[in-house]
Amino acid sequence: MSAFVKLIRPLIIVFTVSLLIGGLPAQAQFVPGIGGSVPTLAPMLEKVTPAVVNISVVSQAPEEDNPLYSDPYFRRYFNLPDRPQAEPRLSAGSGVIVDATRGYVLTNHHVVANARKILVTLKDGRRLDAKLVGSDKGTDIAVLQIPARNLTALPFGDSDALRVGDYVVAIGNPFGLGQTVTSGIVSALGRSGLSREGYEDFIQTDASINPGNSGGALVTFDGRLAGINSAILSPAGGNIGIGFAVPGKIARLVMTQLIQHGEVIRGKLGVAIQDIDSDIAASLGLEDAGGALIAAVEQGSPAAAAGLKPGDVVAAVDGRQVHGAADLRNRIGLTPVGSQIELTVRSSGSERTVRARVSGS
Repeated sequence: MSAFVKLIRPLIIVFTVSLLIGGLPAQAQFVPGIGGSVPTLAPMLEKVTPAVVNISVVSQAPEEDNPLYSDPYFRRYFNLPDRPQAEPRLSAGSGVIVDATRGYVLTNHHVVANARKILVTLKDGRRLDAKLVGSDKGTDIAVLQIPARNLTALPFGDSDALRVGDYVVAIGNPFGLGQTVTSGIVSALGRSGLSREGYEDFIQTDASINPGNSGGALVTFDGRLAGINSAILSPAGGNIGIGFAVPGKIARLVMTQLIQHGEVIRGKLGVAIQDIDSDIAASLGLEDAGGALIAAVEQGSPAAAAGLKPGDVVAAVDGRQVHGAADLRNRIGLTPVGSQIELTVRSSGSERTVRARVSGS
């Protein structure tokens, strides 16, 4: 080895370590290690992981629907009961305690769908029977309630403030192994199109999310809840670095309605909307293709009362930019009925602000 390489190697090592440490979030702490201090998220995780729970569900398997069972002679010949007995089905998922005083736990709708019995296991080993408060298929959010005794809750963060590249950790119960923590970054925001019926505004992350993580927590490095892990994109059923979480803001809005009403009452403006492509933007004299184009306005609707007309472009709701028709649909659909919202509207080269009161769907 040349003298030059011998001299430069320590410099390369020091420079590389400096880059790694310099790239760490400010919330990462350092603890003593062999040869010096090492970065760790352990202090933050020690505070937040007691709020993440494992969920075991006993559900009813769908009954077989064979037309032969409808033939009384077939049943009599083979000595079969009138209908086959449905077998119980066991499944596992995750959840997040968000209210320690009242014992409320957020999870996914698909985790507890058709549940006959729900059992929540805390990090300290306690097993508690859970009551289903309400569930919403459209957002894939459900609320459970457990006895509120010595619980730890995870505080909500501001999911609207997330940026691509922010560090996050996913906490849950993958493959029923028990509580597991993985880390990554926010890969994208505002993802939609995973379901034809859902109200989608997913946070995409490369933190490992696998079956069983559903309903678990996506947490920022300052120890706050950014979202509820909900889905993965996977050809083979395992993690490939593309996972999705329901933003904390949406989960919180849905939780409030489920607690108050037992269901989500969708908000409505009374407009038909569509995305804006480059051709439409050019024809309307718009500088960009952002926002949602109003194609039609229902008579007597809140939109009509607010003076909205076909050809108007909704650019923002309550000061937050609208990223297409799906985004506007989600925002209005999850706004509590009776709420007044402020719309930034572009039309004929000018911009105006209108107020509208959201009605029930």
